Amino acid sequence: MAGVNMRLKAGTMREMHWHITAEGSCRIVVVNTEGQNYIADVYPGDLWYFPPGIPHVLQGLNDTADGCEFLLVFDDGEFSEDSTFSVTDWTSHIPKEVLSRNFKVNASAFDHIPDRELYMIPTAVPTGTPEEEGVKSPQGVSTLPYTFAASKINATEVPGGTVKVVDSRIFKVSKTIALAEVTVEVGGMRELHVSESHFSQNRELTGTLASGIQPNPNVREMPASLCLQLRVTHALSIINREILVGYFFVGSSKISTTSNPGYVPPSFGHYVENIGNTTLKFLEIFNSDKYEDISLNQWLALTPPDMVKAHLQLSDDTISKLQKVKPVVVGPERALEFICPSVCQTFITKVRIWIGALTPRPKR
Repeated sequence: MAGVNMRLKAGTMREMHWHITAEGSCRIVVVNTEGQNYIADVYPGDLWYFPPGIPHVLQGLNDTADGCEFLLVFDDGEFSEDSTFSVTDWTSHIPKEVLSRNFKVNASAFDHIPDRELYMIPTAVPTGTPEEEGVKSPQGVSTLPYTFAASKINATEVPGGTVKVVDSRIFKVSKTIALAEVTVEVGGMRELHVSESHFSQNRELTGTLASGIQPNPNVREMPASLCLQLRVTHALSIINREILVGYFFVGSSKISTTSNPGYVPPSFGHYVENIGNTTLKFLEIFNSDKYEDISLNQWLALTPPDMVKAHLQLSDDTISKLQKVKPVVVGPERALEFICPSVCQTFITKVRIWIGALTPRPKR
């Protein structure tokens, strides 16, 4: 999988080409292989999906002064937005005589086509609705919508946060990308789980997180992109049965506050913990038509107790507290450091100092 973060000023078009809205709004126009077209506006929190090879164009609207910003996710990790096929790049390399024969117009009609790829095109902001400005196709409108108003569906509330899942079960056209929008309260945790068979990418939107990743035992070396890349946070990762604790910086020497990507290979058990003082919000994105995971809590709860005891030596009391329904997000512990992280840090530091003072000093 690969991702591109892009911003379009109001009126600016990402030129016609083929190959989630963070803020602002955007108009999309699509023409499919059946000659059907589709035009729609998307807003913060909404989604669009374009199957491979389907040409399209994006245009920023003026709901906000800065236009719109969105995250593009591709189902090929080696894909580069710089290698996208675009209409200006294509036509600039076609002889005008060929263009004339193809469109059955005089060759002089193409005297002013760009001689290079434009990529971004500043234009006036649309004044009409998609219905008013759309071109009527004799083949009709696409039977499957290429957009999904995710902003209008309610997230499922769970102890410690929320989760909103969008995949092909409700967004029919999305055959290779599935996602979940997750929020985790301060001190809460996205539960221990495994994302089976599919690659996943985590994209932090707001907040501070720490993650722990248990690799597939068949993988002997840690890939460079294995750990969730974090904003300066204290992270715990389990690598080949060794515990590594450290701080991670992303992008540069400056602290990055949001939008840090992380990558978890298939079958790697992991969790995401909110160690900051604001609600954590992030996207789990999968190269799959369905969002699927295995909850460790649910797995153990639905396995015969004697088998669980044989593996983990758990007591009957502990086993009775396992949850047969996925928690998804675990609520915060009411520990001192989570109740008042800023106020109590001095206290915690003093406790450590006092403990050190009570320890007998070695005789010289």
